[in-house]
This record gives sequence, C-alpha cells and structure tokens, in this order.
Amino acid sequence: MVEIKEIAKGSKKYYYLVHSYREGKSVKKKQFYLGEIIPKDIEEKKKEFMQEFYKDKFFGDIDRLKNNFNIEHKAMPISAREKAKNTFAIKFTYNTQRIEGSTLSLKDTFNLLEDGITPKSKSLRDVKEAEAHKKVFFEMLCYKKDLNLQIVLEWHSGLMKGTARDIAGKTRNHNVAIAQSKFKPPMHLELNLLLKEFFYWYNKEKEKLHPVELAALVHLKFVTIHPFTDGNGRISRLMMNFILKKFDFPMLDIPYAKRNSYYNALERSQVNKDENIFIQWFFRRYLAEYKKYFK
Repeated sequence: MVEIKEIAKGSKKYYYLVHSYREGKSVKKKQFYLGEIIPKDIEEKKKEFMQEFYKDKFFGDIDRLKNNFNIEHKAMPISAREKAKNTFAIKFTYNTQRIEGSTLSLKDTFNLLEDGITPKSKSLRDVKEAEAHKKVFFEMLCYKKDLNLQIVLEWHSGLMKGTARDIAGKTRNHNVAIAQSKFKPPMHLELNLLLKEFFYWYNKEKEKLHPVELAALVHLKFVTIHPFTDGNGRISRLMMNFILKKFDFPMLDIPYAKRNSYYNALERSQVNKDENIFIQWFFRRYLAEYKKYFK
C-alpha cells in the first residue's frame, strides 16, 4: 500500500510517498520525495511511483520469462504445441471450476475432456460446466478482435447456458452478496455505468500498461463489478488469459491449492480499494508459475 509520510524538520514539513513490501523474510521500503506540500495530482503521482516500483522489481523478470518461453514454444513441433495447449486447457478448466466449487478431480476432468469418459457419482452440473468451459476457452483463443462487452456476454452464455439458461449471457438484475467475504458487490442499478467505465478504462490504458499488469487489473476490476449472478470468477480469469495471449505472454492457471492467498489478495484489494495489493500478488504468482524461464 502506498502511503503519504510526513516528516517535520524544525518548523517545516516534508512529504514522501512510501511503499512497504516484503522481500523474503524482511520488509523493505521504497520512497519518493513529494516536497513541502502534497501535490494536487497526488493520485497520478502514486500511479507513477508504483509503475517505477513495478519496473524495478518485476517487469524485467516477467519480460525475460516471456522471451524464453516463446523461444522454447516456437522450437516445439506443432503436435507438441497442440498437446501443450490442450493440457493447459484441461488444467485451467479443472482449477478454475474447482475454485468455484466443482467436485471433479483433475483425473475426472482429464478423463472427461480428453477421453470423453463421464465420471461416476459426480454432479451432472459439474460435468456440463467443465465441458462448456473448455469449449469457451478454445473459442477465446480463436477470438481475433479486442475485448468488448458483447464477446464477454457471449463467453458467459457459453459457460452457463447448459446449467443456468435463465442467467446465461445476462447481467444481473438483483443485488448479490459473496459468501464469507467482507466485500459487498455493487448494486445492480450501478452495473451499466460501471461496465461502460470499465471498457472506457480498458481502451484508454491497454497500450500504456505492461500487459501482465493489464491482465491483473482486467481480472480485478471485472470481478469487483461482479456483473453476473454466477460465473464472475471464471469469466474474469478467461478475460485475464485473453489479455496475456493477446500480447504473446504465457497464460496463467491459478491453482486450486493457492485459492486462499488468491481470495485474500482479491478481498484485501476490494475492501481497501487498493489495486496494488492484487497486482503484486499476481506478479509473484506469475513469476512463481514460470520461474524456470527467468532464472
């Protein structure tokens, strides 16, 4: 979190931006001198300060892993690339569905999506949603235009029409609460304006932000709007991977085993209205997932 620190020296006061962050077992600080008064554009100064921090701490490693990953990927035979893509689709489907409460194991998901074997004694809803998710994932990979509300609604319809046709591809017309979360989603009357603002922000910032930061923010901002009755997390993670793929970065699968830290980072960002909490979690998760490509 970025804080404004005031230091008094004699009769004068001096102001600094301070960001505390953990590195290993120690806590370090980065600071920036503002002057004797807090500037009127303080929010812009905070963004610039954090961009410089991200550049110093994360972007070099992230760009290096992108280059190394793509070199290895392009050297693979086409059949091996297709197999890797299918394997990612199955693992991503398993984890994103499991995070939302699916009872299918990774083995169940693999047998279902690779060999067409329906698991016994498992929810038919979970089976249908896993099949639908893989289908929409590949549709997302083939989509050549840019992110917009129409395609997001189509992806949501594809995910939900087999199990919840009444809400598929439709923004909610009622208020919702998230179980075991301190965050309260916006009222349904706010959704049209919030979605309009989201896509305005996206089109304004998509060429300015680092692509991995953009992917993190697309996920965070969209899931915070929470426009659907169900499926917000799954759609946000699909949108996240659309951004990564669009800019030729390897896609990210958030493991079910990491769900507690994932939920915690989301909730802390939402409750504290501080995007940097989730962004930094995202960067660390991304680097951990692909650490062999930048070491």
